[in-house]
Amino acid sequence: MSRTATALKYLSLIAASVVVLLPLLALVLGSLKTGPEYLESGPFDPPENWLHLGNYATAFTDGGMLRGFLNTTIILVISLTGTVLIGSMAAYAIDRFDFRGKKLVVALFLVATLVPAVTTQVATFQVVNNLGLFNTRWSAIALFLGTDIISIYIFQQFLRGVPRELDEAAAIEGAGPVRIYWRIILPLLKPAIATVVIIKGIAVYNEFYIPFLYMPSRELGVISTSLFRFKGPFGAHWEVISAGVILVIIPTLVIFLLLQRFIYNGFASGSVK
Repeated sequence: MSRTATALKYLSLIAASVVVLLPLLALVLGSLKTGPEYLESGPFDPPENWLHLGNYATAFTDGGMLRGFLNTTIILVISLTGTVLIGSMAAYAIDRFDFRGKKLVVALFLVATLVPAVTTQVATFQVVNNLGLFNTRWSAIALFLGTDIISIYIFQQFLRGVPRELDEAAAIEGAGPVRIYWRIILPLLKPAIATVVIIKGIAVYNEFYIPFLYMPSRELGVISTSLFRFKGPFGAHWEVISAGVILVIIPTLVIFLLLQRFIYNGFASGSVK
């Protein structure tokens, strides 16, 4: 690679980093300023007091961010657990067993990924309402569990790299399909599980439309809808809004930095299997 190409590569990386980091820097600086200071200073001017954390306290208490984090955590944990179990079981059944209508099931999965979710919201809302799940956490949980076809494909790609001889050896020892899945298949799917957890977790964490539509109660607000409600009592207090945005970003950033090697390895492994 020539020096010019190398220089252009690093310049493009630096430019991309600047584009991504500058808005975050403005948010961090703004969240540490008082109201009058925010209005009188520029977006990249440093705050007078770097330890001014009153905006974060306001976001947590008056803004309902603490309640939003609690609701998000409950929905996230149940949704991820169900997604891993349902997705891996479905992939195990499709990959390891031959049954009538198997090709039709796989085709329907493919069709489901091509149908825009917004086109089915009227029918989905009626189903959720008739089941008595509207304005409960279970409405979001049920929808997150029932609309994740991608996880099945991820698990299926990894299963293709798991030798069938392991299943046959366990079957000879007297293990049934459930025991084979629980003792052999699931432990070998750890890279796929990490990939699904990160992808699904970020999607659920950032989801706004489903919680906003199906959980209108303020007590059921998640972090996305809690942040949206800042436009009401805190509509003009941009320093508090900045603090709320930072609070939303921090957990995702920390988790991604801790688990990034799993998701990169997961994508790389899934692409060659």
